[in-house]
Amino acid sequence: MQFKNTIQAKLDVYLKREGITINQFAGISGVNSGTLSSIINGNRPVAVKQLDRITAGMGLPEGEWYELYIDEYVVNSTPDWRRLGPFLQRCAELDKLECIRQVVRTIMDNISYAQAVFEMGEEWFAQGKRRAAALLYEGVAESEKYQHSERLALCQYRLFKIALGQDQEANLRAAVHFEYFVERLDEADQLNALKDLANIYASLHRWDTVDFLAEKMGHKASIQYHNKYHKVSRRAAHKETARPLCFYILYSYLLRSAVCAEHGDYGQALHYVSRYSDFSWVQERTEEARQIMEQFREWAEANTYLYRLMSGETAVLAGYVDFISTRENEIIPGLTKIMQAANRFGLNVDSIIERFEPHAGLKEQRTLMGKRNVQVTEDQYAVLLYELSVYYLKTQRVHRGLAYLLQNLDLSVRMNSDSAIVGCVALFEQYRHLSSAEDRERYKLLIGEVQKTDEKKSGSAAGNR
Repeated sequence: MQFKNTIQAKLDVYLKREGITINQFAGISGVNSGTLSSIINGNRPVAVKQLDRITAGMGLPEGEWYELYIDEYVVNSTPDWRRLGPFLQRCAELDKLECIRQVVRTIMDNISYAQAVFEMGEEWFAQGKRRAAALLYEGVAESEKYQHSERLALCQYRLFKIALGQDQEANLRAAVHFEYFVERLDEADQLNALKDLANIYASLHRWDTVDFLAEKMGHKASIQYHNKYHKVSRRAAHKETARPLCFYILYSYLLRSAVCAEHGDYGQALHYVSRYSDFSWVQERTEEARQIMEQFREWAEANTYLYRLMSGETAVLAGYVDFISTRENEIIPGLTKIMQAANRFGLNVDSIIERFEPHAGLKEQRTLMGKRNVQVTEDQYAVLLYELSVYYLKTQRVHRGLAYLLQNLDLSVRMNSDSAIVGCVALFEQYRHLSSAEDRERYKLLIGEVQKTDEKKSGSAAGNR
């Protein structure tokens, strides 16, 4: 007789082999004896809680029979969401991602599961179970790929957020893919999506795209603001934005001022500063709105110093240093711009570096409104390291300059930033003849990492032909 590789058969074999009665095992596992009997006889499907108790009673690892469960109750039967939902929850808790992938792949041929799967994805996303949530969003997105639904767009938004990391090329691919879906989102979600996209493109130095997205966000937010506060007839109940509407209008001006500064148009940058430091039109009176205005007031003061400094008014440097000295969240962006000004205008800023260097490590940056965008922070830190290396190399302090340069190259390799890597390589080769054997060895190892990454890219490209 051929042995059946099923849960009930394996349980039956175990009990007979160990000489344990159903009643005895009921006491061991905590599963009712009648339920155990029905499971063994194939008269009752197993709930995941019962399965966990059975395998625990047998001394097996958690989730040991989940693949069997999928084969019996998902692949070879019509899945019941009342059983499937708890099973997926346990898979997420145990990080059994392949089980989740297999279940989703099986059930999403039936579009009726889409809403329940999406809602579970939202729950996991909120709980920080992002890898598990991504599998659910991918399943829903695949099943609805030919529809122009808001749910599809939300899935793509979540997948975009989940995909973001240190790898700049991967971030660019995620942003380009998601842009197509923004207009399908609810109006309230569109504003946050445009903000997130603009932040990523800023970290990638795609300034024209940042300006385009910022202008679009400001335009949409202004229309919604007018409809909410100035129309005589009030709108029906609608979804609220993640932040007060005034934030998106002000943030649009902030982004556009940054774009102008990157293009060297500091006069226009200061014009936008005046726009996001004017709150006379703001009608929100909540504590959150008050904090938003306070944060933009602080940014306006910082950037007024900054843009004047970068336009050649070096007399404001002392005031800018005093300003950032009391605001830890401004040290990395502030010191970065100070180093750029020092390199542009030949300023001696040794004392400023000495003052801020202990506080200028790469770490989470926070503002009055929460955590600063991670990708923007990493990019700013990479630029800071590069400017520090240029400063010390130009002033003939080669050992220290190359130390910063190699630190920058290391970070740039981890960020997979081709443009930053090229800049580091060009500068190192310029000073190679002054480098130490230790510097050259570290440089060689880092270039080896670059070559490995390039080989992976080449292999991936060949495989996609």
